[in-house]
Amino acid sequence: MTLSIVIPTLNAAGSLETVLASLDQAKAGVAEIIVVDGGSADGTAAIARRLGATCLIAERGRGRQLAVGAERATGDWLLFLHADTVLASGWRDEADAFMALPENRERAAAFRFTLDDASPPARRLERAVAWRTRVLGLPYGDQGLLIAGIFYRGMGGFRPLPLMEDVDLVRRIGARRIVPLEAAAVTSAARWRRDGWYRRSAINLACLGLYSAGVPPHLIRRLYG
Repeated sequence: MTLSIVIPTLNAAGSLETVLASLDQAKAGVAEIIVVDGGSADGTAAIARRLGATCLIAERGRGRQLAVGAERATGDWLLFLHADTVLASGWRDEADAFMALPENRERAAAFRFTLDDASPPARRLERAVAWRTRVLGLPYGDQGLLIAGIFYRGMGGFRPLPLMEDVDLVRRIGARRIVPLEAAAVTSAARWRRDGWYRRSAINLACLGLYSAGVPPHLIRRLYG
């Protein structure tokens, strides 16, 4: 039972080394780490290669990049991870326990959303995301997604969307087949600090609402920024 990790990147030099270093601690049983770069101008691809990851170059667009990485992956299981998300210690034990259960071959798992910020708004947002994941079965890509390769391909995989590619796939999987894991996926809070906690959260919620109403992702991207 092997695991391939797929990470889409775009100008991620500031975070990628930390992300890859956290994964390196659990390399036993990891078939490969595949970084799919969308044309970075900051040396992201060179960092990936230097740290031993397979680096592919693809047309920009997270959905497209994730699909390219999954197509190249050879592991029995796939873990999709954002380039600004660090998995906390203990993630591999929990992932192994999930992958070991036969019934999970037709389910997917997401880690616990955590922000690298000590402020009260960060804790409130984490609680809201935990509710959304547990009750609605709707994790986002910054929580990681662990899924058997054969099940992923049976779902049709990631579509080449510029935005909402995570929601699109999770909805096809179905809320009842999403399993929340306790290990933390620690994500950068830079977007919230830059845009404002309430403004960024409102934008994200508006994007989800527009997508649910059928607005094309390339138009929603203008709002997302």
